[in-house]
Amino acid sequence: MNATTLRSAIANGTLVQAPGCFDGLSARLIEQAGFKAAYASGGAISRGAGMPDLGLLSVNEIVDRMAQIADAVEIPVIADADTGYGNALNARRAARQFARAGVAAIHLEDQTFPKKCGHYDDKAIVSTHTFAQKIRAVRDSVGDDLVLIARTDAVAVEGFEAAIERSAAYAEAGAEVIFFEAPQTVQQIEQAARLIDAPLLLNMFAGGKTPVVPLARLEALGVAIVIIPSDLQRAAIFAMQQTLTAIAEDGDSGRLADQMVTFKDREALIGTDTWNALNERFKE
Repeated sequence: MNATTLRSAIANGTLVQAPGCFDGLSARLIEQAGFKAAYASGGAISRGAGMPDLGLLSVNEIVDRMAQIADAVEIPVIADADTGYGNALNARRAARQFARAGVAAIHLEDQTFPKKCGHYDDKAIVSTHTFAQKIRAVRDSVGDDLVLIARTDAVAVEGFEAAIERSAAYAEAGAEVIFFEAPQTVQQIEQAARLIDAPLLLNMFAGGKTPVVPLARLEALGVAIVIIPSDLQRAAIFAMQQTLTAIAEDGDSGRLADQMVTFKDREALIGTDTWNALNERFKE
């Protein structure tokens, strides 16, 4: 059970680094690179649909993609469930959908619905009590089937101390991990790790509001999980732009051949031989 696998990894004190994926292929690349978990980024999934990270996709659209991602890999998938897509009852039902999709964990956030990317400006958050009740509703719904992660965006809205207070309330309500979004200094990261009495998740990528801290330092602080939500997608966008430029200018992508996987390697990545063998085994 992937929730159990993730809980064990958190409990043993080894930092879990989870790069962000947005489809089954990117999830499989993460697994084959040796990572022990993948982060299914709601923002990256939205951008993959041509939409900004503003809560524009429905829960069914997101869950369908989460199911594809979870089915593609054996490692635990940490899923972005935004605000739960409404009130406590909406979140409760959404959590069951995510559990059926096969992910190991979900995180919910205390923004108002619809939400914004955690590194956008002008965010708004609900009351501590409202979000704590949402956590209780979800925990009651999924039990131990999912690792429940509570994200607070309060640093940018109410300040650092309020975010610490909210984190304590969310842990008391049943969150197993606290996602402390967008601390703005190394000192804030260190204080959060010391003051929050629960495993800590940080969102860390170049260009965001949070400084990038070496993994060894984060592990020494006791940080449990680090997610890197969008680096793979940003790299893929750049590579596609370069390839399209070559095709437009040359008529083909030949000048980039050494920067592309081969046809054979691509088919090996997605397991075509395995599927063909199964087809032979079960053909009519």
